[in-house]
Amino acid sequence: MIDHVSVGVSDLERAARFYEATLAPLGLSRLVTRPAAIGFGKNYPELWINFRPDMTPVRPEGGVHICLRAKSTGEVDAFHAAALNAGGRSDGAPGRRPHDRVRYYAAYVIDPDGNRIEAVTFPEG
Repeated sequence: MIDHVSVGVSDLERAARFYEATLAPLGLSRLVTRPAAIGFGKNYPELWINFRPDMTPVRPEGGVHICLRAKSTGEVDAFHAAALNAGGRSDGAPGRRPHDRVRYYAAYVIDPDGNRIEAVTFPEG
């Protein structure tokens, strides 16, 4: 249903460093570099960061929430640790999330501009 997602950032180089480190545990890497945009993915750019020079900081109750699929709980853990090491903030430590319809394992981070990024997997058992 969705081909790709774009996230606005106020500092392209800072965001590039953050997303390169954070997405690597999920098998995503920088595939395209343009003057004001960088695309990440496995085979083609699925997640873009776009430079917005006049971007105001994202309000805590606003912004975007993007959830990325991980293959394992270990990938979710590594995603969270990499994001924190790259200047992100935790918005929910890795762990099981019981839900009324499905049980999943996820971690939530906030990028340097305030965008929320999640990694999720659905372990059996």
